Parts: sequence; C-alpha cells; structure tokens
Amino acid sequence: MAACDRDELREVSTAVLAVTAHLSVREVLQTIVAAARRLLDAEYAALGIPDGNGSFREFLADGLSDAQWRAIGPLPRQHGLLGAMLRDPNPVRSADIRSHPRFEGWPAAHPEMVDFLGMPIIDGDEILGEIFLANKRRQPASPTSPAAAPRSTPPRSTPPGSTVRGGFDAADEELLRLLAAHAAIAIVNARLYERSRELSIVEERQRIARELHDAVTQKLFSLRLTAEAAAALVTRDPQRAVAELDTVRRLAADATAELKSIVVGLRPADLAGDGLATALQRQAELLDRVHAARIRFTGDQVPKLSEERQEAAYRVAQEALHNALRHGDPRHVDIHLRHSGRGFTLSITDDGTGFDTARPLKTAQRRLGLASMRERARSVGGRLTVSSKPGAGTTVTMEVPGGC
Repeated sequence: MAACDRDELREVSTAVLAVTAHLSVREVLQTIVAAARRLLDAEYAALGIPDGNGSFREFLADGLSDAQWRAIGPLPRQHGLLGAMLRDPNPVRSADIRSHPRFEGWPAAHPEMVDFLGMPIIDGDEILGEIFLANKRRQPASPTSPAAAPRSTPPRSTPPGSTVRGGFDAADEELLRLLAAHAAIAIVNARLYERSRELSIVEERQRIARELHDAVTQKLFSLRLTAEAAAALVTRDPQRAVAELDTVRRLAADATAELKSIVVGLRPADLAGDGLATALQRQAELLDRVHAARIRFTGDQVPKLSEERQEAAYRVAQEALHNALRHGDPRHVDIHLRHSGRGFTLSITDDGTGFDTARPLKTAQRRLGLASMRERARSVGGRLTVSSKPGAGTTVTMEVPGGC
C-alpha cells in the first residue's frame, strides 16, 4: 500500500472512530470536517446543521483563522445554495460556485471560493445538514508522473508558481459522501441519546410520584388529621391532646424517614456505572445542545471514589451550571475535574456577568443554591469556594482531599 493510501486510510479511520468514541457531537463533526478538508485537499471545509428558525444550530468550519471568523460576522442563514442543499438530496459539484444559479454572494470579509463540492447529510429521507468543501488544491505534477494523467475535470490555467487547482472530481464526491454518512450517524446518535435521557427522566418522575403517593402522602394525610384532632382536644381533654401530639411526632418521623429513603434512590442514573467524569461529560453535552453558551468538560476519571463523593460532586456541578446559565448569561462555561490520589478538585468557570461576593445575593433561590453546594462539599469532607467579580464571570471550586 502506498504511503498516500495509508495516510488517507488513517484519516478516514480517525473520522469513523470519532463517531463511536466518547466525544461530544460537536467534536465528532469537527473531526469529520477537518478530515474532509485534508483528505480532499481543499482550502476550506464547513458543515452546517439547520435549526427551526431559518439559521443553523451548528456551523463548523476548517481552514479559517479566528480573525477570519470574526471578520465574516454572524452565522449564515438558510438562503441561496446553502438553503437549496437542505432541500435537495443530490450533491453539488461546481468548477466555479460563483456561476451557480443559486449563488447569492458571500459577506464582504468572506474569503473567495471557486471550486465547490457540497454533500447533503442524509438519514433515510431526511436531510439532517450539509457538508461542503471549496478551493481544491493540487500541486503541479511532473510530466512523467502518473498523477499527470488526464482527469475528467481539466485544471484551469493558473499563474506561474501558484497552486494548481483542478476542481473536485467523482472520486472526491464519493469520499465526501462516505464522510457525510458518518456525520449522519453522529447526529442520529445524538438525537437518540437525547430521547433516551428524556424517557429516563419521565420514568424517574413517575417512579417518584408513585413512591410519594404510596409511602409519604398517606402518612402526611394521617399526620394532618391527628394534628387537627389534637388541636380540638387541647382545651377539652389536654391529656388526650398530649397523646395525639405524640402520634404527630411519630408520624412526622416516619414521613421524614420515607423521604430520606426516596432521596437515596434518586442517585443520578449517569453515575450508576460510568463514573463521575463520564456523567459530567454527558451533562455538559446535553446542556451544550440546549443552551446558547458553549459548555465543555475536561478531565479524567477519578478512581476509587465513593458513591457519596461522586454524587456530591455531580450535584454541585449541576447547581453551579444552573446558576451560571440562569443568572450569568455566559458565552462559555468550562467544567474541569482533576484528581490527586483519592481526592479531587472540581471547578465550574463561566465568563458571564459575575457578582460581588461581598454583597448579599438578590434572590433567595440563589442563596439557597450556594448554601446547598457548600453543605454538599462539607458532607464529604471537602470545601467549596466561589470566586466572582461583576463583569468578570464566576468560578465555583469544590476541593475534596484523599481518604474515605
């Protein structure tokens, strides 16, 4: 096998394996976009997944610098050729996209694109998105090289010393079709994951409702009746009232015990077998799909961690994420987990509005949330710190030392 064939196989393998790896959907799609650009030797590559409002829920590109991204401006809308590709299952291959009948021009700062190959991302009869490449690059071949053999699309003349561009061909189209198929797998898997989580949440709510009705509601009803009877007997028969109040205390203790047993059964399903890091990764992926902010997780599995510590860390992360997304209006939220021995450090950092930690919080709910996080950290032998300034974001850090 030639070296170039091995390199191509390695690139395809990387893109395929990314679909089954424990990566976020965005990371998988970015891997596919980057692989497509390298494999097909294009200057630019992009992938878009539409939203329901005429724009794109995801739009990833490879080959553009950060400065170019900023200069281009907002994400594109579903108009022109980009919109047409979301309605037509056929690929688009053009030697000069500017001459295409659906071409509507680029933003002023958009780099020039000439050669174009676009492929819808399809699952059955549904078009999930689109992936496209622009500006095929091909170095001049020597007259005796096999690469100099005639191609179905002859290269255009180019100035001396520049990159020879021969346009995309049928082989390029077939390879991009393969990569689009794997992008479809990643998107469908993400949908199935979301639906399975939603189903799990519904089932858990139903279980809790049954538990509350069967175990707690009846005791609370009995407690209320007994309290009412005691109140009626206070003046008429104080001795019987005291006995009824003893019954109230017993029923209240039973109801408290029942509630505690139900709460113990509410251990997050994600922690059941996959561990804290995987649970936090999944939480980040889920929130990243439903919020405008970019939510990322980094870290490794924390070995030899008790269930209590895992759950405490997971709940602290949930509360910190909730506070950041609800009150902070961030663009980015980063979750980081680092372990040391049998201990760990968990941090949730956002670039949102922040707040003055020296002043009382405005809402009782948020004050309760911070108190709850601190209590959870203390309950497993750790401590929680909150660092924040107005306009400078917030960092919540939970540190738990080694030991049981």
